[in-house]
Amino acid sequence: MTKPFVYTKLFQLGDDRTEYRLLTPGHVAVHRHLGQELLHVEGAALERLSREAFADTAFLFRAKHLEQWAAILDDPEASDNDRFVAASLLKNAVISAAGVLPACQDTGTATILGWRGHRVMTDGNDEEALSRGVYQTYQERNLRYSQVAPVDLFRDVNTGTNLPAQIDLEAARGDAYDFLFLAKGGGSANKTFLFPETPAVLAPEKLREFLKANIPKLGVSACPPYHLAIVIGGTSPEKNLKTLKLASAGWLDGLPTSGDGSGRAFRDPAMEAEVAAICRGFGLGAQFGGKWFALDVRVVRMPRHAASCFIGIGASCSAHRNIRGRVTRDGVLLEKLDRNPERFLPKLNALAGRAAVELELDRPMAELRAELAKHPVGTQVNLTGTLIVARDVAHARIQALLDEGKPMPEYMKRHPVYYAGPAKTPPGMPSGSFGPTTAQRMDPYVDGFMAQGASLVMLAKGNRAESVTDSCRKHGGFYLGTIGGAAAAVAQHITSSEIVDFEELGMEAVRRITVKGLSAFIICDDKGGNLYCPK
Repeated sequence: MTKPFVYTKLFQLGDDRTEYRLLTPGHVAVHRHLGQELLHVEGAALERLSREAFADTAFLFRAKHLEQWAAILDDPEASDNDRFVAASLLKNAVISAAGVLPACQDTGTATILGWRGHRVMTDGNDEEALSRGVYQTYQERNLRYSQVAPVDLFRDVNTGTNLPAQIDLEAARGDAYDFLFLAKGGGSANKTFLFPETPAVLAPEKLREFLKANIPKLGVSACPPYHLAIVIGGTSPEKNLKTLKLASAGWLDGLPTSGDGSGRAFRDPAMEAEVAAICRGFGLGAQFGGKWFALDVRVVRMPRHAASCFIGIGASCSAHRNIRGRVTRDGVLLEKLDRNPERFLPKLNALAGRAAVELELDRPMAELRAELAKHPVGTQVNLTGTLIVARDVAHARIQALLDEGKPMPEYMKRHPVYYAGPAKTPPGMPSGSFGPTTAQRMDPYVDGFMAQGASLVMLAKGNRAESVTDSCRKHGGFYLGTIGGAAAAVAQHITSSEIVDFEELGMEAVRRITVKGLSAFIICDDKGGNLYCPK
């Protein structure tokens, strides 16, 4: 018997309960055509919405997100390090809310998802108008240009505008133009996993084993505590990953919580609670050990081909940079973010006075390492003195010099190296937002550099390969981790910054900075100890 045609909408989200603010009532008009009212949206409306969206999400957070951090401070089961990270992120939010220093130094790839109603008319240059808004924000605010363009198969150059943006526009019903704006940094994007599994994984114990084995691969380098998302199924790998992005941003929170055989996507609250409990048992915590690896979990089940079962695992990091926008007959609307994180300051003040080892960096490297060797992994240290800043491209340049038979730069041997790249420096300040980058990308250089007497003390964020632990033991080195996602707060500890090499690399140039009281933790030591892999 032939089944009748029934159309089922994949994402059945219900009513939008977002609270919006009006940017302008202008640049929209209602016209009648063939008996229908059509909303005409000027390019200026899209430009304004894009500009304001990427400005707000670089400096502000949703109230719910701030409240989730604050709840960690009140959790008696949270580790001291969990609470320290949560407090640091809240302090960072207070600083960034002033609109000068962005919350994270990696101000991301501008990603725009849009759904244009069938009764919405534009001039057809939607992507150009949205891109112009991105351009204006990144030119005018203290953000970082992170986009590079290929000049041949192996070389890239920075575009100097943070363009191109990723813009995906779809058709929808109605007379509104809806948007989700995301600034996805390299950390969380690089920690997105797609597993082309078979249907055999769809058994309770096998799925639990799979998740327990693979969620920890996220590690802590993408700045937890995370909004963790898991998508099971999908009609293609592309659909799985796009759904994963939407789920991590909370866009799919209104999905139904059961399937009905029609093909609609749904959330599984029971599995979400189970995965949250699994994450608490990893011990990774909010970056430096504890229970708060994930603030919350979303598990979305999708239709699939009978022979396939894609599983996507990803996260929105602690910066959680995404914001909703709309254009309706009322005008240009943008989601309200929280502008008063100062209300959490009394809680933060109550946590003041945490003990840490004061560490003077401006001394011979042998003395600095001897001091670090006195303390076990997990020890908090406050750093004061000189750091050399060098990340991916600078390391590659230095390696190329070594391959040519040239000597290791003296600055790499004399000072600890900080893997980082700053945002633009505001007028009158020594530095812009200046948080750490993911340490793992520099792992291939560590052993060779240490053999040359360089990189013997490293500072960055996240866990590292076992080879780095081995190199630290072999060469007497140390890896220190500082809080990811608190770049505006890091800038408060920088007293000077100057470029010392490779100036043409922009934010990838080698810098010499001085810091005062910058908090970090000993992650890997000279005895083979590793905070994330206790023996």
